[in-house]
Amino acid sequence: MKTFLVGGAVRDKLLNYPVKEKDWVVIGETPDSMIKKGFRPVGKDFPVFLHPQSGEEYALARTERKTAPGYKGFAVHASPDVSLEQDLMRRDLTINAIAMTPQGEIIDPYGGKNDIENRIFRHVSPAFAEDPVRILRVARFAARYSHLGFTLAMETRTLMQHMVAAGEVDHLVPERVWAELFKALNEKSPSAFFYTLKDCSALEKIFPEINDLFGVPQPEKYHPEIDTGVHVMLCLEQAAALSSSPEVRFAALMHDLGKALSPKEHWPHHYGHEKNGLPILERLCSRLRVPNAFKSLAMLVMRHHTHCHRAFELRASTLTDMLTALGAFKPSNNTLDYFLLACAADAKGRINHENNPYPQADYIKGAAKAAASVDTSAILKSDLQGAQIGEAIRRLRIKAVAEFMAVE
Repeated sequence: MKTFLVGGAVRDKLLNYPVKEKDWVVIGETPDSMIKKGFRPVGKDFPVFLHPQSGEEYALARTERKTAPGYKGFAVHASPDVSLEQDLMRRDLTINAIAMTPQGEIIDPYGGKNDIENRIFRHVSPAFAEDPVRILRVARFAARYSHLGFTLAMETRTLMQHMVAAGEVDHLVPERVWAELFKALNEKSPSAFFYTLKDCSALEKIFPEINDLFGVPQPEKYHPEIDTGVHVMLCLEQAAALSSSPEVRFAALMHDLGKALSPKEHWPHHYGHEKNGLPILERLCSRLRVPNAFKSLAMLVMRHHTHCHRAFELRASTLTDMLTALGAFKPSNNTLDYFLLACAADAKGRINHENNPYPQADYIKGAAKAAASVDTSAILKSDLQGAQIGEAIRRLRIKAVAEFMAVE
């Protein structure tokens, strides 16, 4: 039984990157022979097995043939006569088409080791163009490795542009788009995901709401970067620096969608963009089937980020109502912390503002603490009913916030 370590494990070993999981390819075996050796079959579309001891995945060497548009339109051929080189050829990038023997010998028929050394993403063969998910995967690899200096080979960028023009990305299903976006949000440089898609014209097809922000100006006094699309990418990078939470990063990415709707005669100002963006965000989340935890935080950040930046100017009632909307008075709720991180990312996501402090966060936390500490027992024991109870508690909290503001 010939087995070879393949894919991401080999790539990351060569990059001195932590290896998260190991995938193996098996040459010269059949499903029956694998089962006889104690391997457990798990693959639906092609023969994949789990090792009886390690639990690692072992796949029979296979080739693929395009049969229909989209990423599911493939006929898979797995048999003992498929060679290692044939199996590696069907992979997306040369850096993912390297194999290693159990003894550590590198087998590299397509120059992946050289591309790792030169920090280049390059497609293995023209068959790359048959699977639109590969565009998203390349963008995600950019989010993971761009800080190491990786760039996209010109011929691969050109091929991706041709795929977009041919309508291949139109066949991407929402679940797969969200799955790749979610992974990209968890990487070191998530903005590289979107810049890579933009460079091959896929951004306007897959994430038109984000693409629409590029070229929309903002006041240079507050936004030296001027372009809203650039600002949002800077915000995303700041969110990645401030928090490992993908929800925070998603909220920072989405917060200014409403600026795409601002009438050109009002540029560079964006009156009411906080409210105008909510339907856009709603549609995007619906289309991509975004989990509710991501959507709800993004909605709150979009609606209230301007108030957060102006916290020191707010009336006690406005600040209290914002805290209520953020669930600041609910037990064990991290929404306020996430909200403040996303707003800080917005404030810092501007050229020459990256290292500015964001004192609004501690101020708002102080106000929340003051409001949460009020004694509501007398109200709860009183004769007040329904909405009257809520209003009485609100007044108590406003009073506490006002007293906090007076001291501050």
